[in-house]
Amino acid sequence: MPTEAESENVYELVGGEQWFQDLCTRFYVKVAEDEYLRKLYPDDLEPSRYWLAMFLAQYWGGPTQYSETRGHPRLRMRHMHLEVGIQERDLWFRHMRTSLLEANLEGDLEKKMLDYFEMAANHLINSD
Repeated sequence: MPTEAESENVYELVGGEQWFQDLCTRFYVKVAEDEYLRKLYPDDLEPSRYWLAMFLAQYWGGPTQYSETRGHPRLRMRHMHLEVGIQERDLWFRHMRTSLLEANLEGDLEKKMLDYFEMAANHLINSD
């Protein structure tokens, strides 16, 4: 996890909570259009979009609303009921990567976030 100073800096550098809301909106539009990945999500994507945005905002130094409301993130545990293999990981990362690149961030910041999303996607694999 980034140090506190790095996290606050990232949250502030990207423009705060609205930036994360917008990122997740772009991401979930792609999920909704992905015939294969869509089946892993509930019918209503809005709660998933909202909580992912709040988690990411907190992770990168924003308000702690996610943890205050939902407790510890427990990324792997919260997704254990889903079968996540290589294909699911690759699709998730592709959509998140595209959504992030559409934000046109500065290179180092973009790389830092892409590295995090790649690590998170790999962490969720729980099946062959």
